Amino acid sequence: MRINKYLAECGVCSRRKADELVKEGRVSVNKKVVREVGTDVDETKDVVFVDGKKVVRVTHYDYLLFYKPKNCVTTLNEDNDNKSGRKKTDKELEEIKNRAEKLAAKGIVEEVKEHSKPRKIITDFIGDDYKNKRLYPVGRLDYDSEGLLLLTNDGDLTYKLTHPSSEIPKTYVVKIEGTIEESDLAALRKGVTIDGVKYGRSKVKITGIEKVKDTKKAVIDPKDILAREAIECNEDTSGVFTRLEVIIFEGKNREIRRMFEAVEKKVVFLKRVAIGELRLGGLARGAYRPLNEAEIAYMYAIANKQQQ
Repeated sequence: MRINKYLAECGVCSRRKADELVKEGRVSVNKKVVREVGTDVDETKDVVFVDGKKVVRVTHYDYLLFYKPKNCVTTLNEDNDNKSGRKKTDKELEEIKNRAEKLAAKGIVEEVKEHSKPRKIITDFIGDDYKNKRLYPVGRLDYDSEGLLLLTNDGDLTYKLTHPSSEIPKTYVVKIEGTIEESDLAALRKGVTIDGVKYGRSKVKITGIEKVKDTKKAVIDPKDILAREAIECNEDTSGVFTRLEVIIFEGKNREIRRMFEAVEKKVVFLKRVAIGELRLGGLARGAYRPLNEAEIAYMYAIANKQQQ
């Protein structure tokens, strides 16, 4: 069995993450470090370690629906939280330094201070009864985004749901600055290319337009053409926002934000509300609940369907 599949089935991490652990030299077999991602292991006689800890196969799988709040990192171990023994790489440190310098150049002092503070991670919100069960996120949500995130130690399901060919629909509530032209919506639906990266088709529809003035919010029906045109003719559009529902079928890094950047629109709010038919519902930010048997069966059904 490939070592990445073995680690996933043992609930250590996803297959993709397992490959990263191997490349970083954090995995050993029979006390010998392995760095080849294609390494095979015999679970009947080989002993596998990750970061010096023996890997034991999971005998019971857990599945949680978690409402990831904004300003939370989609990880179980953040380096600056002192819960992981891994040090940041030189590249990661350089990226942090460059980001802080750019913010400082813009005079954003408070945000620079925030970057120096320990950031919230998933385990800050999970109870002790789940912290030792090696739950890991299925996919990810950006640090500055919020919404539905699945957590599980079921490596097989994670692999199927996150495989590039799965094309499982994910629904988001998005708010952008200003208004957006129908031609831009058409481009987003068809798919856009940014820096040579193709972002696939999506479903996009306007659900409302807001005009904020003196802290009061006015919601305008998108079908009200006259009201919409009145807003679009307003020279000061800083207080105008468009709310949309966006459904994507991939999971590229910061995909929705980059899609809207391609049509010169800035996303100011992003929330994932559904994966397939599994919805966030009335769950509070930072809260979680276990999936019921029907929901688990549904997730496996859509995962297996996409793999066929």
